[in-house]
Amino acid sequence: MKLTWMLAMLLMTVTSIAKAQDVTGDWQGTLHAGSADLHLVLHITKGDAGALKATLDSVDQAANGIPVSSISFKSPTLTLGVEAVHGSYDGTVSSDGGTITGTWTQGQALPLVFKRAAAPAKPAKPSDIDGTWLGTLETGTLKLRVVFHITNTANGLVSTMDSPDQGANGLPTAKTTREGTSLKIEAPSVGGVFEGKISADVNSIDGTWTQGGASLPLVLRRVKNQAELERKRPQNPTKPYPYRDEEVSYENKVQNVTLAATLTIPQGKGPFPAVVLITGSGPQDRDESLMGHKPFLVLSDYLTRRGIAVLRADDRGTGKSSGDFKTATTADFATDTEAAIAYLKTQPEIDPHKIGLIGHSEGGIIAPMVAARNPDVAFIVMMAGSGVPGDQILPAQLQAIEEANGKTHEEAAKDAAKERGVIALVETEKNPVVLEKELKEKMNGDMPEAQLGAQIKVLTSPWFRYFMTYDPAIALRKVSCPVLAINGANDKQVLPSQNLPAIRSALEEGGNKHFEVVELPGLNHLFQTAKTGSPNEYAEIEETISPVALEKMTVWILKQ
Repeated sequence: MKLTWMLAMLLMTVTSIAKAQDVTGDWQGTLHAGSADLHLVLHITKGDAGALKATLDSVDQAANGIPVSSISFKSPTLTLGVEAVHGSYDGTVSSDGGTITGTWTQGQALPLVFKRAAAPAKPAKPSDIDGTWLGTLETGTLKLRVVFHITNTANGLVSTMDSPDQGANGLPTAKTTREGTSLKIEAPSVGGVFEGKISADVNSIDGTWTQGGASLPLVLRRVKNQAELERKRPQNPTKPYPYRDEEVSYENKVQNVTLAATLTIPQGKGPFPAVVLITGSGPQDRDESLMGHKPFLVLSDYLTRRGIAVLRADDRGTGKSSGDFKTATTADFATDTEAAIAYLKTQPEIDPHKIGLIGHSEGGIIAPMVAARNPDVAFIVMMAGSGVPGDQILPAQLQAIEEANGKTHEEAAKDAAKERGVIALVETEKNPVVLEKELKEKMNGDMPEAQLGAQIKVLTSPWFRYFMTYDPAIALRKVSCPVLAINGANDKQVLPSQNLPAIRSALEEGGNKHFEVVELPGLNHLFQTAKTGSPNEYAEIEETISPVALEKMTVWILKQ
């Protein structure tokens, strides 16, 4: 349930383009999005070894130099992937090379035609500040790294911004201006401005970051090695593993989705007990990668070393899996888990009578949903799974996170009340046009304009509507297999005080006699040992999953 925190980070960033021969240059197009027209400029140039690279400008949102990072061009078809906003573009280049006619998909499909600009951009020599710059904002309660990527173009300096500790990369900036040794970078997408002085040796920029009326010192230093940006993750296992590690795939025939996955099998003859790992909300890869952490890689390694086979998959439409993530709900993801169970039953190394489920966050909702209608599920583990509907989860989550980040109880409670109003509007207004209009009115001024449209798309998505109203207790009352429900006492996203009693009550009401509900002291939503439990700590903490949580789950599973 990373949703409330993640919504604040959803910004209009775009990915990619790779190899092509005749699409270099500048392209202009207009996206007609409801009542608004967004004018886009696509800049495509050749990089090293002839590979294509590009940036995108969203002129009306003052977002220039948005990085484009992946492409497929097989003449005449150009396909762009847009990871950060879960969007994509598929177009056909005309025979004269003057237009690209296609469709932009981001929640909904919209026609988008690019026309070649009259004057292609001329190559520009790199400036002395071209490159990657890293700094750290110290707020008193936490440290947040900030990364700027600066590039000189024929039209002047452009840049993008990363907040790696918040999982946000490629954030667009509007203006990057330099006068002598003074540098100014404006990032309206996050409401921030950096102003600094370039040192004489051009290896540091000493300045100030201003955002939301507050200013903090920020010193940027040139990044000379990519390793400087990487956090230590000591629990990540390294190959060779003392077990088999196989790339596999299987079909969800019900919804025509192919899931790409990794199956780890212990040493020995078998057949082995097995678990399917189920990711949390948002498009997740098979490792549930987040801020440099790979929780499901660590969990899979720990279990497999102790004799339990593990299947973990990329979410549909993510990584190597097919399907459309944007249109799916929690109920759809449950059918992907059922496909995983069916696949494991076909494997000779797996005991078909000892297949269980481990779900984290939203996965903790899916696990009982699947077990309730599949009596052959041997057991389930709910890692920070919820026991109440989403319309209760999110306001409580927002208030807890804001208080952990330093807001007063009164301030956080006021924000939570406002969020309840937004959720109530989403739940009651059925006309999508009216809903979008009312959401804009209600949320106007809460965030930069560039964020507002992206957040409204999430709020009006099928997944959000389903999640708000689905009651996990209904499925929990029908679960008859053994259940382990664990939460960290410092979890600020799925509060243990709100959810563990509800899970216990539902299981008792259903007559389940084989369950354990445990609150683990000092652990956060990711089951890391944490000080406050705020998501802002996730990246700073080197531990990926507490050994206490790993051992608790493993010992319990082996007893079943």
